[in-house]
Amino acid sequence: MNIKSVLAASTAVMLAGPVMAEPTVEVLHWWTSGSEAQSVAVLQEQFKAEGGTWTDMPVAGGGGDAAMTALRARVLSGNAPTAVQLKGPAIQEWYEETGLADISAVAEENNWADVLPAQIAEHMKCEGQWCAAPVNVHRVNWLWGNKQILDDNGIEMPTTWDEFNAAAEKLQAAGITPLAHGGQSWQDATIFETVVLGLGGPEFFQKALIDLDPEALNSDTMKQVFDEMRIIRGYVDDNFSGRDWNLATAMVMNGEAAFQIMGDWAKGEFLAAGKEPGTDFVCAQTPGTGFLYNVDSFAFFELDGEEKQQGQALLAKLIMGPEFQKTFNLNKGSIPARTDIALDDFDSCAVESNKAMTAGAQNGSLLPSFAHGMALRGAQAGAITDVVTAHFNSDMSSDDAVQQLVDAVANSM
Repeated sequence: MNIKSVLAASTAVMLAGPVMAEPTVEVLHWWTSGSEAQSVAVLQEQFKAEGGTWTDMPVAGGGGDAAMTALRARVLSGNAPTAVQLKGPAIQEWYEETGLADISAVAEENNWADVLPAQIAEHMKCEGQWCAAPVNVHRVNWLWGNKQILDDNGIEMPTTWDEFNAAAEKLQAAGITPLAHGGQSWQDATIFETVVLGLGGPEFFQKALIDLDPEALNSDTMKQVFDEMRIIRGYVDDNFSGRDWNLATAMVMNGEAAFQIMGDWAKGEFLAAGKEPGTDFVCAQTPGTGFLYNVDSFAFFELDGEEKQQGQALLAKLIMGPEFQKTFNLNKGSIPARTDIALDDFDSCAVESNKAMTAGAQNGSLLPSFAHGMALRGAQAGAITDVVTAHFNSDMSSDDAVQQLVDAVANSM
């Protein structure tokens, strides 16, 4: 029997009968903004209420890059954390590199397969076994607006990129910063993928940023995407370099900018500040169609020690529990990964997001975000992001950007 089988069997025993060990976890994550800290605190409280001991290891940095650096250092030193915030293909990469604990006993006992969208469930499996637990579903392609600014300037939420550009020009003429943006590579990539989806549509997005089809990457449509990125670059303020995403959200909140292109974790910041959708801020999908998703999840490393293994089993069970899925996502701005959670207490943006996710799953426009580590493995995603950021922060032409994109992707394979 291999290590994964032994761990699965021991997990089943832990769940089936009384165990004297006290569940313990050390949790590495990058939830450090106001709304994120509130959200993870809910999980800590539930874990402690079940008699567990939680050691928190937050690593600042909204995209998770710093957390992944810290994780690699821990694993290489032989001191892996009990649980780590991981997502998308990174789960399978870590499984292949070091192995991950099999939590299938927890998943099967709690019927995860029956309450998760099939596409989301697949991200949580390693060679058919459950190795991660999903916390939520974020929609990435959101446009947030300061309602007062938009009303004062007679602007409605744009439905095309031409409409967005026209609104931005009008705002700029009035002395208002059109777009709050943080000059970090993952934020540049976030805008880029929404433009790819908006100008190319779901089928083009699939070919270009998931299949990495050379013809799509080298197409006139991709050139148009970089043309639009150059225009957008002119709508951000001069101090954007290095700004964290939540500080950009605060600019919209405080009336320092009109729009932000960011996933619905931005809504968590609005809500944490007591702002109301439709009254203080407005939400709309970025111009175009489709649903780009980013699923937060936790994976578990294979560790010795009954208390750690029991901690992993308890944490996985709590993460997918209906109570946590509801409370956490009300704080975080996202929607539950479980499809059986009533959304009566959720805001109008969340209800709209849930409808769009359901529709996307049916019509083929539910797509994994490349910018947030859901669509591609690290090397390919990094190659694209490097070109996007280099273009955004220079005078590089669209033709040169497209050529660099094609070359970078080819070299990363």
